[in-house]
Amino acid sequence: MAVTRQQATAETAGGGTAGDRATGSEAARDGTAGGGAAGSEAARDATAGGGAVAAVRAFNRLYTNVIGVLHGGYLDTPYSLTEARVIFELGQRDTTEVAELRRGLDIDAGYLSRILARLADDQLITRERSGADARRQVITLTGAGRAVQAGLDAQAAEQIGALLAGLTEPARRRLVGGMQEITSALTGAARPRSWLLRPSRPGDMGWAVQAQTVGYVSQYGWDGTYEALVARIVADFVDHRDPEREAAWIAEVDGEPAGSVFCIRKSDTVAQLRLLYVTPAARGLGIGARLVDECLRFARGAGYAEIMLWTNSVLAEARRIYQRAGFELTEEAPHRSFGQDLIGQNWSRPL
Repeated sequence: MAVTRQQATAETAGGGTAGDRATGSEAARDGTAGGGAAGSEAARDATAGGGAVAAVRAFNRLYTNVIGVLHGGYLDTPYSLTEARVIFELGQRDTTEVAELRRGLDIDAGYLSRILARLADDQLITRERSGADARRQVITLTGAGRAVQAGLDAQAAEQIGALLAGLTEPARRRLVGGMQEITSALTGAARPRSWLLRPSRPGDMGWAVQAQTVGYVSQYGWDGTYEALVARIVADFVDHRDPEREAAWIAEVDGEPAGSVFCIRKSDTVAQLRLLYVTPAARGLGIGARLVDECLRFARGAGYAEIMLWTNSVLAEARRIYQRAGFELTEEAPHRSFGQDLIGQNWSRPL
């Protein structure tokens, strides 16, 4: 189960239970043995980054308390957190070599041997020599072992589900996004770029105004009068929106707003696409084209015969999206707006 696997990873990093103290002692001895200049250097680094060190340690204490890994047996079972993690890893495949398990968990060989001996005594695993190499030992979960693993999975999923159920949707998105950021920072792996479209909701209008203003001011040098224009469009939409014929959508990337578009009534037969925008960091994912497609789909369903938009020639990326969506340039004229000399353009297409 994916949630359980992520949880187990975080729990292992977060701190140990009583059953994990041997590992901690061994790590402490290793650190002492490697003292001298290297130890002093590490101590100086820790002092220099004291704020960050303290923040990480505080988070570890918080999270281990939240998920209850200090309450004796893990999830009120007879097994420590580390033992539960070993059972979980063994459950991911039919057979596992001991050396592979030790490398995957980065665990001391002696400590792992003691855990496996206990699991064997409880008849949760069998151990035998590898058929390919007699020097290697292969571990297999027994039927009882797989039942324990399934029970641990179910309890862990229930625990995390209860934790998430107590959070608001925005808080859940921040939590998951933060965990993805931590994973990316610690492993160097690229963060997933998952995205979705959803209808606008309270709070999105302010984001749309702020994001577009900052984007166009920084990229094209437009002045604050553009913010005033966007704010008026958004305010009119909120104050006078006809839900049957007008709508707005927000694109989210990894749980955060990253794009917007509005479909607004121009006349009884003509819709207007307005305020299409995708943040620079989210471009290249196909979000702009998807926002336009959603606007066209809604306009057709609302009974419009045509859809039009106004843009400026400098917005080349947006114009390419419009052209691919079937819009054609119908009119253009120079104008002085937003502190710049621009060429305004009208585009339209039948529905």
